[in-house]
Amino acid sequence: MLPTTQGAGHAEPQAGLRRLLELLDRGAPAEEFARPAARAREAGASLEDLAALDEATDIALRIHRTLGAHRRREAELTALFDTASDLAALRDPDAVLRAIVRRAKLLLGTDVTYLSLNDETAGDTYMRVTDGSIAAAFQQLRLGMGEGLGGLVAQTARPYVTHDYQHDPRFHHTDAIDSAVLQEGLRAILGVPLRLGSRVIGVLYAADRAAREFATEEIVLLSSLADHAAIAIDGARLLEETRAALVDLNAATETIRAHSRAMRRAEQAHDQLTDLVLRGGGADEVADGIAALLDGGALIHDADGVELARTGSDPLPPPAAAVAASRASGRAVPQDGTWVCAVLAGPELLGSIALTGRPELADTDRRLFERASVVTALLLLLRRSVAETEDRVRGELLGDLLAPSGDPAGLAGRARRLGVRLDRPHGVFVAHGESAPRPRLLAAAHRAARTHSGLAGLHHDNVVIVTPALTPGADARQLAAALGRTIGAPVTVGAAGPATGPAGLPAAHAEALRCLSALRALGHTGHGAALADLGFVGLLIGEQADLGGYVRATLGPLLDYDAERGTELVRTLQAYFGQDRSLTRAKAALHVHVNTVVQRLERVARLLGDDWNTPARTLEIQLALRLHRLTPPG
Repeated sequence: MLPTTQGAGHAEPQAGLRRLLELLDRGAPAEEFARPAARAREAGASLEDLAALDEATDIALRIHRTLGAHRRREAELTALFDTASDLAALRDPDAVLRAIVRRAKLLLGTDVTYLSLNDETAGDTYMRVTDGSIAAAFQQLRLGMGEGLGGLVAQTARPYVTHDYQHDPRFHHTDAIDSAVLQEGLRAILGVPLRLGSRVIGVLYAADRAAREFATEEIVLLSSLADHAAIAIDGARLLEETRAALVDLNAATETIRAHSRAMRRAEQAHDQLTDLVLRGGGADEVADGIAALLDGGALIHDADGVELARTGSDPLPPPAAAVAASRASGRAVPQDGTWVCAVLAGPELLGSIALTGRPELADTDRRLFERASVVTALLLLLRRSVAETEDRVRGELLGDLLAPSGDPAGLAGRARRLGVRLDRPHGVFVAHGESAPRPRLLAAAHRAARTHSGLAGLHHDNVVIVTPALTPGADARQLAAALGRTIGAPVTVGAAGPATGPAGLPAAHAEALRCLSALRALGHTGHGAALADLGFVGLLIGEQADLGGYVRATLGPLLDYDAERGTELVRTLQAYFGQDRSLTRAKAALHVHVNTVVQRLERVARLLGDDWNTPARTLEIQLALRLHRLTPPG
């Protein structure tokens, strides 16, 4: 009976692994992932099998959490896209306002949502629509500019959030506002501005009757909804004004028809671009869509000015002054024949779009261009969410690869699933930004790693990159220059390798770290190199010094000359240094005339360079000569 029991115990971990995959496949709750390991323990599995199954369970739970975050983000973006389409279809202003607060409540899951509109004549903001409110005083509330949370948002055009309003000293409390909020029972409140260009037309709120911390993602989400809502409110207002004009001014019929056509064109363009993003289109497709709609060239840049897409235009860095002006005004601005519009998610700058070839834009085309920036914001938010998740997964793999122990086969498999082939030679690069914030350098490293099918991340507080490389020293120089240009500050890069397979990466990382320390100690900041590029310094600090390579790199021209012509330049140089650089004693040791020594040293200068006899070069050359005597020929 014992062999049967052992066989069952060994089979159970295999079955447990299959069950973990099945749980991931059907999206099972997290608590179910512990059951395969429990069954294996009950079946008497070995400690080794149980450890492997526990590790697989941890990995499966991380994947489950990552997939869950993806699903939540996709659900939020889908809801936001649906909201944009719904609002674009509404024509009645009251229906638009009710739809806005209803969708805000669904998206954020709060107890109450409400919207206030600014009264420019009275100089205050008044409650217009609520969803979930029960207090009449709250529904009829008016807030002076700067009063309470909503008045401050309306006055400053900035989002504000509090987890407990009644006890938050940042706001100007009044008896009327505090009493209404108390009757409604609200504690946590988030308010974001409804903006049309640089003008604030109202405030959109989400509130809970219990203390709550609103996450940054929720603030950005409500801000994006507010941007769509402001456009929808303006569109409904414009349509209402058009209808009134049709009744009152028959003479304006043609103007109104033209305005309506522009509105329909703008709505169709907005829907078309939104549909592109919904179908998984990238920056290139959105740039193509903008260029086709506005009959010009289009460029999309991220917040750091890196070009993401370009159609029908030459490369053009985003003009910083124009981007800043557009960000401040919320409108597209012209500069040198190019129209520029900042891409925003609430107050956060995500990037910019530029339109070339159209020095003059009619108001309708300018508004269409500005609407395109809202869709581009959704695209960049989705792109950032996906990139952050992927970078986190790649960073975790990098940390496991650089650890001194691990499962090489398992690590190689994880790398393959991310498109990284560790069976090919890879270099390890450790980067240090001399004056730039580390998060900025890390973001640039992630972009560089993705471009070269590699990995990047933080390891022991250092920015580390692993990419395919056959010549790590040359690649380090290029990488230091590229990262420096991206972050606008000097970047020093130490390199090691190439290493093939996971097993060689920890040692290569340690060598790259030593190389980085040597570069900084020698004052070579802003440069990249491997130990082999550091001369005798690299030789001394390297764990596996390539003595022959060092001799060849230092004395190669002399060795080749002697081998081809049967001369004795190397022997002459040994005698010259051995006799304390005395020509007289060197000629006696060589048994030649002093002129012969001079001629040979002149040949040495032509082969090694005129600086061969400087203190720095003579130290390297004498070390190479000594190693040459110790190194067996061949």
